[in-house]
Amino acid sequence: MSRSWSDTTSRAPVKIRMNSRKRSFVYSGLVSLFILSAWLGGYLVDSAVLDTHLENRNLSPSFAHLFGTDWLGRDMFSRTVMGLGISIQVGFIASACSCLIAAILGLTAAMGRTADAIVSWLIDLFLSVPHLVSLILIAFVFGGGMKGIIIGIAFTHWPSLARIIRAEVLQLRSAEYVLISRKLGKSRLWVASRHIFPHLLPQLLVGLLLLFPHAILHEAAVTFIGLGLSPHQPAIGIILSESMRYLSTGMWWLAFFPGICLLLVVRSFDRVGEQLRVLVDPRQSQE
Repeated sequence: MSRSWSDTTSRAPVKIRMNSRKRSFVYSGLVSLFILSAWLGGYLVDSAVLDTHLENRNLSPSFAHLFGTDWLGRDMFSRTVMGLGISIQVGFIASACSCLIAAILGLTAAMGRTADAIVSWLIDLFLSVPHLVSLILIAFVFGGGMKGIIIGIAFTHWPSLARIIRAEVLQLRSAEYVLISRKLGKSRLWVASRHIFPHLLPQLLVGLLLLFPHAILHEAAVTFIGLGLSPHQPAIGIILSESMRYLSTGMWWLAFFPGICLLLVVRSFDRVGEQLRVLVDPRQSQE
């Protein structure tokens, strides 16, 4: 009888962890489907719906126009969906490039004390400057637009992730199997690519998803002040910037719906990153 009870109690935590990981997997799948739909929607929307229709201008939200229309009669729902697609595209490319920079510098720290000192100095240098200031300067130097904003985000969002990767690399560098490989004559580059890099993939994937919302918000912020994407593109930052002139006239829907949709997408990426961290690290599921 006692044996049966002990078996039940020992299996209970395992079952709870399995259920928690299953819920995390299902939740991540649903949120990822929402993000994918928002991204694909930007490409599926016909650009003809963004044509000017002065007879429909300044219409409040209705079944015909879910998010209303602007001062030129353009459908705000279509503009918002296309803006989200652009923001997701910019955020993905920029955060992926930023993760690549963090991975390269993190692996460089495994090459020796001199390389580690240089990487640490670069991380401290970029962390000492506010993101937005350096982002604006870099985007301006590269001519602005989508290219400038992607380069600016990529070169300003890597330091925090690089610091985490560097700490992981320094811990792995002292592992027993790494020391054995070094004694067998393997080069530092071979050890970094075969032993260290595979252990960094989960951190890089989680870092990519957690950098995503920062990239989208900073793109929208820089575009909002007129230093980001072109005004001819229906980006969320441009939509919010243009709507500021009409909010005092009661056209609240011009900023409300695009702003809410942007926050939903950002929060969705945040949640996917948190749930993926639970799936990657079993210790997270025990909490």
